[in-house]
Amino acid sequence: MNSTDKGINENIALNVPEKTILFEIAWEVCNQVGGIYTVIRSKVPSVIQKWGKDNYFLVGPYFAEQAAAHFDPATDFSTPIGKAVLKMQERGFDVYYGQWIVSGRPNVVLFNPYSVYDKLGEIKHFLWQDFHISMPGNDELLDKVAAFGYQVKEFFHYLCSTKFCEGPVITHFHEWMAGLPIPGIRKENLNIKIVFTTHATLLGRYLAMNDHRFYDHLPFYNWEAEATKFNVKSIAEIERASAHGAHVFTTVSEVTGKECTHLLGRTPDMILPNGLNIRRFEALHQIQNQHVQVKEQIHDFVMGHFFQSYSFDLDKTLYFFTSGRYEYHNKGYDLTLEALARLNWKMQQANSDMTVVSFFITKRPFYTFNPDVLHSKAQIEDVRGVCEEIKQQVGKQLYTKITSSDGPYQFPDLSALVDDYLRLKLRRNVQSWKTHQLPKIVTHTLIDDAKDEILNFLRTANLVNNRHDKVKVVYHPDFISTSNPLFKMDYNQFVRGCHLGIFPSMYEPWGYTPLECLASGLPSITSDMAGFGDYVVKEVSGNDAKGLYIINRRGRDFYEVAEDLANKLFAFVQMSRRERIALRYRCEEASLHFDWSNLGKYYDDAYNLVIER
Repeated sequence: MNSTDKGINENIALNVPEKTILFEIAWEVCNQVGGIYTVIRSKVPSVIQKWGKDNYFLVGPYFAEQAAAHFDPATDFSTPIGKAVLKMQERGFDVYYGQWIVSGRPNVVLFNPYSVYDKLGEIKHFLWQDFHISMPGNDELLDKVAAFGYQVKEFFHYLCSTKFCEGPVITHFHEWMAGLPIPGIRKENLNIKIVFTTHATLLGRYLAMNDHRFYDHLPFYNWEAEATKFNVKSIAEIERASAHGAHVFTTVSEVTGKECTHLLGRTPDMILPNGLNIRRFEALHQIQNQHVQVKEQIHDFVMGHFFQSYSFDLDKTLYFFTSGRYEYHNKGYDLTLEALARLNWKMQQANSDMTVVSFFITKRPFYTFNPDVLHSKAQIEDVRGVCEEIKQQVGKQLYTKITSSDGPYQFPDLSALVDDYLRLKLRRNVQSWKTHQLPKIVTHTLIDDAKDEILNFLRTANLVNNRHDKVKVVYHPDFISTSNPLFKMDYNQFVRGCHLGIFPSMYEPWGYTPLECLASGLPSITSDMAGFGDYVVKEVSGNDAKGLYIINRRGRDFYEVAEDLANKLFAFVQMSRRERIALRYRCEEASLHFDWSNLGKYYDDAYNLVIER
């Protein structure tokens, strides 16, 4: 056992409360809708290793489409939880018990929100009467959250009416969508210990999108007035009630902790940083081989997209990318674009022989793929197909020609071995593929093209994939998946094929994207305004050498930061191939710090604290 493995196993052995049952309640249990899905799912194996399968349960909503892919129904209902589920079903609740089909196969209880819609009026009435939480009508998400919260509260009410709650029971609620049962549990004085984690405040996200000096103004906001202004008052009320009702209130970073103090009116008791199941990403000595294999697939896209207009040396091409929800300022897309424009100029001035292709992967409303992009992809596939035919024909005829020759050995003229039909077919395919138009900067036809901030910057800066540009841009307004005809790979594969991730967020409670890069052996740049970046600055020594580049954005001018980021990008471009390969291995090694077997200790501390209280 090496020292790293020993350290991880020691962390797993950290104490958790004895003879205690742990429930984690989240909207993303068996329901893949956001970043918390990654938090909950990736944490499961390490939690089961500590608590045991019989002491750990997850609770979430039941949606048939999601459940079909994620949920395996139970056949044995003899456990106390199984019996409670049967009793709930007898009372008319549409509740399901089984296992989540992820690593560790944890036990889950799922409630169908729609099954109590006939009680919505009554549920909302008591939420207002008892807790002053206003729930407007005709809001689909709020209706589902209210119905789910009511059923979860009733479930724990039933459990505590038996002898189940005589032993220690911890309930850990994640985010406002799951937190609504908390005030009801406290009002009924159920013998349950409550931990609540907010992964971000919705009000904070809206404020940051509209105020570039959000953190400076944070102490002066009137939460109620601002929540009303942005039409999120109900959600803010749920967040505040959940935070104040919990025995232990936590969040994911010190950055978000300040937000909670001022917007939710309670300072978190603890910080629970987000980890990953690093073992799921590990490639060990295969990391460089995997990078090369996936990079070849990205090369295929780049050739189809750019080479019909002009070509460049793929051996001297670097792939940068940024990704996440479309929040132009919050996610730092504005800063990334400004830095790329400056990088383009720096590389031109230095007469660099390198090319950078930078991908923007986000989600925007679109009509369909850009037909020209798809057509180019199809045409280069035709060119490849004819080349394969020629390769087979030449190989076969060369072998025949060499072995059947009676005279002295002479290497034959290879072009003479190709049929005129294939010569003509290849010529026609290449001529129909080539174009004098510039490569498209966006792969889809956007619904609101004229108002898209990324596109408008690229046009204004003339960063539109000119032949002389050293930095090329591909804006892909949809998430990457294996069904995508342009890339034909999933997001994690795509990340492995790139060289650098860029995430200089202005507002980011945690930020999984740079952590996912690290786990894939990919260096990345983030900011000290992101929870992850702030954690790295304080907890990881020598972060630059480990491929964890942090941009300082606090209290600095936008253009000063953009120049700083551009210089970091330029320095990366100037690295040798050998240096980049060595950095990949250091990245993967550094990622072990963020494995749940290490960061899970913060959750253990929270559970011990809630038992003490």
